[in-house]
Amino acid sequence: MLWWVRFILLAAVAGFFLEFGIEEMVRAYQLRHPGAFLASFFSSSFIILISGTLLVGFIWKMIVRGKGKKEF
Repeated sequence: MLWWVRFILLAAVAGFFLEFGIEEMVRAYQLRHPGAFLASFFSSSFIILISGTLLVGFIWKMIVRGKGKKEF
């Protein structure tokens, strides 16, 4: 039971950072200064990439565990 709670919590945190990255991406397009736009754009892209990958990984582990199969 503790395993499920831990992975649901981790998936929720990854989902939060995914939403934060998307909001940061939207804010980046509202900036006027090119340097600030580039910094904000690339940092939000990195946040989206990492949190999206982690979210997919956590969901994948929960699906595999739910089906009762051993991983790899």
